[in-house]
Amino acid sequence: MSVSMRLSRGGSKKRPYYKVVVSNSRAPRDGAYLEQVGTYNPLLGKEDENRVRLIEDRIRYWLGVGAQPTDRVARMLDKAGIKERKATNNPAAGEPGKKAKERAEDKAKKIADAEEAAREAAEAAAAAAAAPAVEEAPAAEEAPAAEAPAEEAAAEQTEG
Repeated sequence: MSVSMRLSRGGSKKRPYYKVVVSNSRAPRDGAYLEQVGTYNPLLGKEDENRVRLIEDRIRYWLGVGAQPTDRVARMLDKAGIKERKATNNPAAGEPGKKAKERAEDKAKKIADAEEAAREAAEAAAAAAAAPAVEEAPAAEEAPAAEAPAEEAAAEQTEG
C-alpha cells in the first residue's frame, strides 16, 4: 500500500477548508484516511498563524515510513521547515502558445503594412508639395468647365 500526504476538502460551497491527511493513495480525496496531521484554511490571511497548522512530529513520522506528499502539501512542509522541496524549473512557462504567436505575427504584419502605407502617402504628399504651383492653376480652371456640362444635363432632365 502506498501512502500519500494530501489535502482533503471540507467546508461548504465557496467556503473551503482543508485537512492535511495521510491516506492510502488509492482512496478518494475526501474519503477515509489514516490520520489527520494538520489543517489549511485558505480564507484566512497569508500572515495568519491559523492558516496552516501542522503536527510536526506526526508528519516527520509519516515521512519516515514513506508517505509521499502532494505538491501543495510539499510546499506547506517546505515553508514550515519540515521537509525541503526542490525548486521546479519550467523554462516554457512564460512562453506564449502557438495561436498567441500566430496572432502576434499577424498584428506585426498589419502594423508594418500600415507604416508602409503611411510612408507612401507621406512621399506622395511631399511630391505634390514639391510640384510647381503653375500646374495647379490649370487644374482649377478645368474643374468649373467639367461642372458646366453636368449642370446642363441636369437642367435638361428636369425640363423633360
